[in-house]
Amino acid sequence: MSVGLLAVVDDILSAALKASAKTAGVVIDDAAVTPQYVQGLTPARELPVVWRIARGSLINKFVIIIPIALLLTAFAPWVLPFLLIIGGTYLCFEGAEKVMEWFGMHHAEAEEDVRDEKKLVSGAVRTDLILSTEIMLISLASLDSGLGIWMTLGALLVIGLVMTAVVYGAVALLVKIDDIGLRLMKNPSRGVRRTGARIVASMPAVFRVISVVGTVAMLWVGGHLVIANLAETFWHGPYDLLHVVTHAIEAAGPVVVWIADTAMSAVFGLVLGLIVVAIVTGISKLRSRNQPAKAAH
Repeated sequence: MSVGLLAVVDDILSAALKASAKTAGVVIDDAAVTPQYVQGLTPARELPVVWRIARGSLINKFVIIIPIALLLTAFAPWVLPFLLIIGGTYLCFEGAEKVMEWFGMHHAEAEEDVRDEKKLVSGAVRTDLILSTEIMLISLASLDSGLGIWMTLGALLVIGLVMTAVVYGAVALLVKIDDIGLRLMKNPSRGVRRTGARIVASMPAVFRVISVVGTVAMLWVGGHLVIANLAETFWHGPYDLLHVVTHAIEAAGPVVVWIADTAMSAVFGLVLGLIVVAIVTGISKLRSRNQPAKAAH
């Protein structure tokens, strides 16, 4: 009996390992996006907030994404592309807002909420929901169709747990590197103190790079989700254009093709995100105008 159980566990782990290998790009994006939400917090609150986001990520995967993905795959697979279009559009919206902030075009109220832990966590968990959805759906699609429902469920649970540990372990390390540098600066060894000072001095630049990478990742992943799933539903235009361009430069090698694909997906995501930002801003202005009118009556 124990041998049979070990064989099942081994099969689940093997399937999970093979499927998770295809999610590496999204996992890197997730790890790059999340540290932005922890910036501005006091050092004592960084790890507790990362833990709260990680806990929200586990709830996303185990309570929402995996059950719904399995149910929809079994009974209504046609719904999945539409859900991914909505999720991708939200990522494009968030990415476009951050690009606008780079040029000083952010909302004043957003500045007030920067240190509100509850809003930081809820925003990070919402973004994680979309990124985790892509991770889990890619994993589900990569699993052998011959696996039974329980083996598939077991593999997805393992993938969800491991990916969450990898992403938020990396995030926790990133946000505490400056603290490590400060400790090194107190070391008796002069060389170690210099290393610590360099680490501390480099962290603002590191987080600026992470912020840029995270924003580009949002636009790239969001744009790619929308393009790919629009092609599966009702509009092939953006996907066909992407295919034409990548096919034309295929001789340049896979790296150049990947860069072109990523750049075009990010540009598409930015344009879509800016359109959504304009719509949301317009609706907000209309609401703010209507409220004084109602108050007057």
